[in-house]
Amino acid sequence: MPATVLMGLQWGDEGKGKITDYLARSSDMVVRFGGGDNAGHTLKIGGEYFFNHLLPSGILYRNVKCVIGNGVVVNPDVLRKEILKIMEKGYSAENLCISDKCNIITEYHLALDAMSEKTNSRIGTTKRGIGPAYMDKIGRSGIRFCDIANGTYAEKLAEHLDYVNFILVKYYGGKAVRAQAAAEKLFKQYNALKKYVCRTEYLVNEYARKNKNILFEGAQGAFLDIDFGTYPFVTSSSTYPGGAVTGSGLPPKYITKVTGVVKAYTTRVGEGPFPTELKNADGEALRKKGGEYGTTTGRPRRTGWLDLFSLKYSVMLSGASNIALTKLDILSGFKTIKVATAYKIGRKLLEHFPSDAGMLGFAKPVYEELPGWKEDISGIKVFDDLPSNAKKYVKFIERYLGTPANIISSGAGRYNTIER
Repeated sequence: MPATVLMGLQWGDEGKGKITDYLARSSDMVVRFGGGDNAGHTLKIGGEYFFNHLLPSGILYRNVKCVIGNGVVVNPDVLRKEILKIMEKGYSAENLCISDKCNIITEYHLALDAMSEKTNSRIGTTKRGIGPAYMDKIGRSGIRFCDIANGTYAEKLAEHLDYVNFILVKYYGGKAVRAQAAAEKLFKQYNALKKYVCRTEYLVNEYARKNKNILFEGAQGAFLDIDFGTYPFVTSSSTYPGGAVTGSGLPPKYITKVTGVVKAYTTRVGEGPFPTELKNADGEALRKKGGEYGTTTGRPRRTGWLDLFSLKYSVMLSGASNIALTKLDILSGFKTIKVATAYKIGRKLLEHFPSDAGMLGFAKPVYEELPGWKEDISGIKVFDDLPSNAKKYVKFIERYLGTPANIISSGAGRYNTIER
């Protein structure tokens, strides 16, 4: 069976949680490979909503092994609360495994993130400590679960806090973190989760060798990737399929399929350029009808028409062999729908997606206008039952991207889904 990477092809919030949950029913393992609790994946099961930030979206299937891979940075308190929430609703987390190589988000990471967002160089982070935790990981000063298990963390933590406290106090004017208290808190957090901690790289490879079906659940989206996103307004990890390899320990030879998740329009949270952004009644209508408020932060999402020019770039880089198109039902009621098929700066059409966020800020979308539909398509499960103009919209996307949309979401529920 193939190992599939499911990733968002826009700026995140594409509906990866729902699609992961839908595909997990035929998977043996679901793996989170990057990001942290800055991710917000929403599941609707029956009439009940589940909001996951760290738990893989296959967690509600008891027979699916759920892995938090080494590429994820983990806030133990957030993860513990998520586990307790699903247990309160009658579900179990006994199918969860956390890599002992995960770097831990600490109280000083949260403080550093919050203070940096008060400066003129803010990028609109979730203030969850993600960036500072990845900085420590790359700087080789982070604390991992295995450090606590081996008892090697306290001295390392105390040494690193000399530097951290200098920044917190001298640069930001904040309060210092006491090494002993921080060490005691980390030990307590580890004890609350240690039954789930294991060598996940061995587990993932074991499943692959046994031809089990592995589904990698991406966080954020293509244009938040640390290398290929709209830098510096990006996240701190790789959101592309390469991140699934380094974030789990599974050799690339096992990955045979990439499914890109695309929202039927475009949204973005935080700072940074957004060529198709709508600051008018249409944008507000998309926000209200689509419930476009961040799962993690509650912030209103910026909304805009579908940007196919940027999607062509992320499809190329990801190698997506198919797409899952979400929130098509939200477009019902628009008389006409615009789709960006090119960018221009001044009178010049751009050949490539800009590398520089500053240049992207000057880019203006070139639109094609398509007829809308007024019928409510919520819950439709057969493609041929869609209104004619809805089918034309999907086929237009497929032709432009050269990629089939073989999964189409017609509502928030698990089974409000069309497969072709």
